[in-house]
Amino acid sequence: MKILITGGAGFIGHHLAAALTADEGHAVTALDSLLAQVHDDPSADRDRFPGPVVQGDVADAAVWQELAPHDAIVHLAAETGTGQSMYEQDRYRRVNVEGTRLAGEAARRWGVPLVALSSRAVYGEGQRDDAGAPRASREDDPLAPVSFYGTTKVEAEASVADVAREVPVTLLRPQNVVGHGQALRNPYTGVLAAFLARLREGRPVQIYGDGHETRDFVHVSDVVRVIVWALGRPSVQSADDSPLVLNVGTGTRTSLVDLARHAIAAAPTGGTLEHVDVHRAGDIEHACADLTQLRAVGAPVPTLSSGEAIADFIVRSWAQPGADSSIWDDALTELRTRGLAR
Repeated sequence: MKILITGGAGFIGHHLAAALTADEGHAVTALDSLLAQVHDDPSADRDRFPGPVVQGDVADAAVWQELAPHDAIVHLAAETGTGQSMYEQDRYRRVNVEGTRLAGEAARRWGVPLVALSSRAVYGEGQRDDAGAPRASREDDPLAPVSFYGTTKVEAEASVADVAREVPVTLLRPQNVVGHGQALRNPYTGVLAAFLARLREGRPVQIYGDGHETRDFVHVSDVVRVIVWALGRPSVQSADDSPLVLNVGTGTRTSLVDLARHAIAAAPTGGTLEHVDVHRAGDIEHACADLTQLRAVGAPVPTLSSGEAIADFIVRSWAQPGADSSIWDDALTELRTRGLAR
């Protein structure tokens, strides 16, 4: 197969491209804007991709018209910073919603499957059980995002819903994806990158609040395995011609305190943690994936625990070039200036 990967020169894209070419024998093409916020060294990222890289904007219809047809599309390209989305709404809606709509239109035009990454952010704070405790999010739960980023992901899903009447569409909702190769200089995504920077500088890892909040950290290799499975799944349409929607995570909760402890334990130098009184607009309290549907359709289940995924990131990223930890302080100051953090 010849597979187009939008955002292919990025973190998940590189892991996916390697799996598709080395393990599956497919040919891959990347469509990527190569923006500096995500790509420290665009030329190196382009060279590292095992196929052609088309530099272009996924939200530009003309770019899509110039692309040769492929046998499948994996749509990864997105703006992903929760806090940044609250004040750069036009950019986030344009890339996340219009970019996804155009990916869907290309899949329909070419008559090929579409696999698109959504986000756990569509669930917002999620649901609680009868005792009031947070429960893992299920694919049929109400969508109630609390960040503008999450809102764009809800709208993006809706933008390709009717495409599934004509071609197979799989929407994946990953939890917090971690692994080596993720951006280490982007202050708007990835708390682990901030932890890594502070640990390497011998500074305490900072936890916003008391750290009781929970997340579901899934290793990039496990996300890639689900994407590869989705590309090869039988092209059987659902009864109502709707997309197949799947959560991707570990199904277990990790508190932010435990996240910090996993990172400190994996760091060659060890470290300490400190709590700071910060609340950012768009942050949620708890997130975790219910994997019942993932198992029911026969998709791959995670092989690495959240703790193993976190340790792998710290160990394999330790010697990689990264940013000074002050950029996360600057990003927080920006949010405070805009009234989006206190």
